[in-house]
Amino acid sequence: MRTGTAGLPLHGGHAPPWLFARMVRLSRAMVEYIVTEWGPAEVLRRLSDPYWFQAFGCVLGFDWHSSGVTTTACGALKEAVKGREADLGLFVAGGKGAVSRRTPLEIAAHAERHTLAVPGEELVYASRMSAKVDSTAVQDGYQIYHHCFFFTREGDWAVVQQGMNTDLKWARRYHWLGRPDHPFVCEPHAAVCASRRESLVLNLVAAEAEAARQTAAVLAGEHPEKLSREIRRMQELTLPRHHQLLVSDLHPDSLERIFAKTYERAPGSFQEILEIQGVGPKAVRALALIAELLHGVPSSLRDPPRYAFAHGGKDGTPFPVDRRTYDHSIQVLRQTVESARLGDKDKVDAMRRLAAWSEGGRE
Repeated sequence: MRTGTAGLPLHGGHAPPWLFARMVRLSRAMVEYIVTEWGPAEVLRRLSDPYWFQAFGCVLGFDWHSSGVTTTACGALKEAVKGREADLGLFVAGGKGAVSRRTPLEIAAHAERHTLAVPGEELVYASRMSAKVDSTAVQDGYQIYHHCFFFTREGDWAVVQQGMNTDLKWARRYHWLGRPDHPFVCEPHAAVCASRRESLVLNLVAAEAEAARQTAAVLAGEHPEKLSREIRRMQELTLPRHHQLLVSDLHPDSLERIFAKTYERAPGSFQEILEIQGVGPKAVRALALIAELLHGVPSSLRDPPRYAFAHGGKDGTPFPVDRRTYDHSIQVLRQTVESARLGDKDKVDAMRRLAAWSEGGRE
């Protein structure tokens, strides 16, 4: 798992209409270029890279230091692809707030209209599980409020989702690059982008938490009264600091109703626990703590975390957006893509030479 230091403070906001319209046009030109050169799966690979995504947002003209770059860049991409899905072989679902909750319906609608190599239900499952992992299995103090799901006809997919810590006024971005057999509960992220590591984290998808995951699955099949009794015992003990904070807000009576569901389902794995509706962070945390205190199986407390201007930023940093340069970039990319479609590779070759030169390479 890669980590980085791209900070995302919770200031900034929506792009003005004139800028967002250009963001959509530039996004469309860039996506068309990538698909023409390397195929739709390359778009997913790049979106899963937090450094590329951050640079992409800056090229679009959004604030480099704002959490809004995530929601705005994803929104521009969704609009850019809209109506071009069949030609590009690329689909986008979800978004911010209430829109994120429509992701399963949007995926199903795309699957119904287009021929996909995998059932739409598999993609809906991937969307739901990636959101469930980052909201329940990784307890880092950031609440997920944005979920954008990208996928191709072949069944490859990527997720860019973001959570916020309202106390700290910071955001954290979670990147996924998935495949049909993706391991959802063991180091599933392509990257987690954050400016700081938190000291009190429960990370049940860390590689070193495998024993805790297995033990939690066994405990989930225990009678709910037994589990709630163990929680009460823990709350009466004098525990280390991180346990005190993790245990303090667990309510045995309310958890007992959730444990009744796990008892009925008798999940065979930690992933199956996450699949159960109603099983949230507190139930998962309770199982992890019981596993550690009764069976000596520790969970992981490792926090999972691991830029560029072309057109300026909407807040004027480092300079105001240059509309003429912005429109010229869109025009050049459009002409390049159109030429490639007509069999003229000269402009594409020129772009390659420019990229190689900028990286210090040699033809």
